[in-house]
Amino acid sequence: MAVRPREWANARVLTVLLAVLALQLASLLAPAYACGCGALIPGAQQNVAVNREVSVVRWDGRQQQIVMRLTVTGDAERAAWIMPVPQRATVRLGDPALFDELDRATAPVHRDRYHFWPQDGDWPLVTGDGAGAPPGPGPGAGPPPDVSVVGRQRLGPFDVARLTARDPDALGDWLDTNGFALPAQLEGELRPYVDRRWEYVAVRLTPKTADAPLSGALDPLHLTFAADEPVYPMRLSRTATTPQSLGLYVLAAHRMEPASAIGGSRPRVLHAGRVTAQTGPLAELAEGTPFLTAIGQEFPRPAAISGDHVLRQAPADTAFQQVIYEDRLRTVAGIPAWLLTVVGTVAAIVTAMVLIAVRRSRRRPLPLPPDAPPMPTHAPGPVD
Repeated sequence: MAVRPREWANARVLTVLLAVLALQLASLLAPAYACGCGALIPGAQQNVAVNREVSVVRWDGRQQQIVMRLTVTGDAERAAWIMPVPQRATVRLGDPALFDELDRATAPVHRDRYHFWPQDGDWPLVTGDGAGAPPGPGPGAGPPPDVSVVGRQRLGPFDVARLTARDPDALGDWLDTNGFALPAQLEGELRPYVDRRWEYVAVRLTPKTADAPLSGALDPLHLTFAADEPVYPMRLSRTATTPQSLGLYVLAAHRMEPASAIGGSRPRVLHAGRVTAQTGPLAELAEGTPFLTAIGQEFPRPAAISGDHVLRQAPADTAFQQVIYEDRLRTVAGIPAWLLTVVGTVAAIVTAMVLIAVRRSRRRPLPLPPDAPPMPTHAPGPVD
């Protein structure tokens, strides 16, 4: 049976639509192998995504600390997180309250900004609804000769291993043997860290409830290591297939800034100022490093990331705080000022017109009645 041209065209369109849908589903189901700091790897045939990542870097000139918390979703019942560090690190659980205090310390200031003429959302320009515009496996087999196990520990739901390696292939073999499956695309990104003899913190993430997927905010991890300069590892994020967003708090003696954009958008300062808290986890972490800088940056093309973020002292300790303006219509006794002005102007114009009309009417002579004698046209003469 011959196929009609219209039927052939419809079938071709349907094929294209199905192909596009398949590609979109594949991108949605593909596991994310990178987060802002390090690499997040799900188990086989499982998926995990980082919804939010918040990190704090503290540097006192000799020692660096990184406290980070991941918020994840997906169907993975376990995942691995790998982070390279320049020196041997100690790892412990962080305090979740630290991030709540950071949110409060860097919260924008809300101020009212008044406008005279109505804008969208003000009467009579209301549109829409008028609303304003928010336990894991044991150590397993011993490491290959090219890998050295510095230490291994259990921290809450985390199985933490601290490693050194002389080549990324050996590191990948060890991780695979011990339950950490390293994707092939990450091996090449590990080479620069191997060449510089960095170490690695490998963490196996498991949910607190057995047979449940990883979900929600995980317990924070607190890393401490020696450092000649503050650095925030970002290179592994090159393997991400979706745009990345960086949110970073930096505690130091002075205001800090990234030395370069490393392939992302221009870093922007969201907050800068001295920590005023006297007690609590933020005050404890900020002791000796009282200046807090909050930095945000976008990476539309993660493949363009050229290295790690090296942080340096800013030219001045200039304080900065975001201001969010609430636009409000100026009113007088609850009545829009523009309406009072318009009504008053119209009333003044009408009053002026009435007054002008009254004055003109008073200047005109009064009309004579019909039976009145005619007015003399000349002066009367003398009477005889």
